[in-house]
Amino acid sequence: MWQSGGMTEPAAAAHPTRLERVRTDAGAEIAILTFAHGALNLFDQAMFDAVQADVAALAENPPRAVLLRAEGKVVSAGVDVHVFDGLTAEQGADLWQELFAEICHPLEALPCPVVYSAHGLTLTAAFEIALACDIILAAPKAKFGLVETVVGLTPSMGGPQRLAERAGSGRARELVMTGDLYDAATLRDWGVVNAVHEDVDAEARALVARLADGPTRAHDATKQIISAWRSGGIAHADSITPDVSGALFETEDLRGAVRSFLDVGPGKATYRGQ
Repeated sequence: MWQSGGMTEPAAAAHPTRLERVRTDAGAEIAILTFAHGALNLFDQAMFDAVQADVAALAENPPRAVLLRAEGKVVSAGVDVHVFDGLTAEQGADLWQELFAEICHPLEALPCPVVYSAHGLTLTAAFEIALACDIILAAPKAKFGLVETVVGLTPSMGGPQRLAERAGSGRARELVMTGDLYDAATLRDWGVVNAVHEDVDAEARALVARLADGPTRAHDATKQIISAWRSGGIAHADSITPDVSGALFETEDLRGAVRSFLDVGPGKATYRGQ
């Protein structure tokens, strides 16, 4: 299913992340962002800097689908608390502004599907990044938590509000205020995790390949419409849908798929992301 592709930057043993670009058998480009920062994949300053650089590279040159994953036993044991030590109120606010502007918001704005694969423990920043993705897949043994209360903090990379959107405000308050860990099955039942798979990495790669081979411009339109709903409700989403969806009629993918449907029936079209 995968063909070798060039890496976006030279590999380095000490580098906290790895960003690779590969292609499906049909030729669609996929980007795979892997957390690879020691046994715990802690989000220290080096990890935050690396993820910001990777997201900037994705935004500058978007593929047709993105997979976020991690190496090692855990996805991430959370944030290195040294990042918070001694910050003033102004410095704390600046930190969160930067992480929204350089990670969460551009990740959500990518014009392609973004899938997050969680095979193990997924805490704090890693969980909040997952909540900024389109689809979250998890292994049965994966556990998730926003445990910032242990240092007197609340999650501030968008976790509470994105969790509330998926699971409801009551469950979001429970998860954040208790600081407890929640298993994958529970979060699937809550609507936070989309699906649970024994071999989550293989399933995530297969899903990303399927999405990358699909109508990328239509997927982007879907994201734009849902983003409008998130910011302004149904009326706002309705107001932007005609233009967003109407523009698809001038894409090569829609025109070719309509012709394919009429000529040979459904499910035979191929897409090039154009």
